[in-house]
Amino acid sequence: MKTLDDFNFEDKKALIRVDFNVPLDADFNVTDTSRIEAAKPTILKVLEDGGSAVLMSHLGRPKGKVNPDMSLGHICEKVSEIIGVEVKFVEDCVGKKVEEAVGNLEVGEVLLLENLRFHAEEESGDKAFAEQLAKNGDIYVNDAFGTAHRAHASTTIVAQFFPDRKCFGYLLAKEIKAIEKVMRTGEKPITAILGGAKVSSKITIIENILDKVDNLIIGGGMTYTFVKAKGGQVGDSICEDDKTDLALDILRKAEEKGVAVHLPVDVVAADAFDNDANTKIVDVDKIPDGWQGLDAGPQTLENFRKVIVQSKTILWNGPVGVFEMERFAQGTIAVGNFVGQATQNGAFSLVGGGDSVAAVKQFGFEDKVSYVSTGGGAMLESLEGRTLPGIAAIMG
Repeated sequence: MKTLDDFNFEDKKALIRVDFNVPLDADFNVTDTSRIEAAKPTILKVLEDGGSAVLMSHLGRPKGKVNPDMSLGHICEKVSEIIGVEVKFVEDCVGKKVEEAVGNLEVGEVLLLENLRFHAEEESGDKAFAEQLAKNGDIYVNDAFGTAHRAHASTTIVAQFFPDRKCFGYLLAKEIKAIEKVMRTGEKPITAILGGAKVSSKITIIENILDKVDNLIIGGGMTYTFVKAKGGQVGDSICEDDKTDLALDILRKAEEKGVAVHLPVDVVAADAFDNDANTKIVDVDKIPDGWQGLDAGPQTLENFRKVIVQSKTILWNGPVGVFEMERFAQGTIAVGNFVGQATQNGAFSLVGGGDSVAAVKQFGFEDKVSYVSTGGGAMLESLEGRTLPGIAAIMG
């Protein structure tokens, strides 16, 4: 696996695919800078070697058309501030104007190209477009894990034009190693905590990790499909009725493989999907009609705690309650604390997938876990056992 450390960038232009698809407010201010901060070490390594950096990214979904609201020009100042170097900007990513800007780039300078997705050829993985992008650098660096599962021109196809001059940036290398630690080299006992609303969205992950984990903790909305499958009453809780056979199949496979499955035993039930609803603690399989489970109950959390704190490797993907509502966030906060405690005791913990990452950030657990993944879809596809095209392109 070639990383930045395998290259010296002296007098070289690094063409770096970053993931600057960051949220902006109505005045185009960046409201979460973590993706920019995550790319900083890669950019600085190139500059410190005596090279220059050409950054390319997408922002939003302009669908192949120029949309001024999604211009990367809006974030240029913020990128400059975070990296500590004034970042230049050019209003396209291919063509004469870009080639000129790249040609004028001095050692130690950084140039940000305009939104790649203003060109439809980016998402279609057009080879001629990728070849034009390739003219913008001497060495290709992919540091965008968030788009590594897409075979786009800038993430995958462009690598063909750098047969011996391509590598992973520090961020992408860290992501690959973190997933490997869970899926291949993790110290036992290995525990996967899977939450979220639907079994159907996690089925491939569950099937792929059953051979690797010792414990599978199931929480969140998925719980009720399993409970109903086992003959329990789930009231008005979210439930995929057509997936009950699948849930039983998962439990059977887990038993065959010696994986301990930990389902909630009690829940915080509410009489409406509302922060101000009436609530009560009920057994998970005795939720009355008109009530729905919205968070893990106290006995469930105690059971989860015992499993999590004695784990040596932990994967956390998905909240265990409706954490967006304060009344139903306590279970997810508790799980975060348990994972933090295990990490402090020497466990390796990886958090990935949109909602669990959002929860970790919201409740301040970022520094209490080993690694928070920057890529939602890419992370999930890795856990499903798929080879991501953006990673394969650098390895090939």
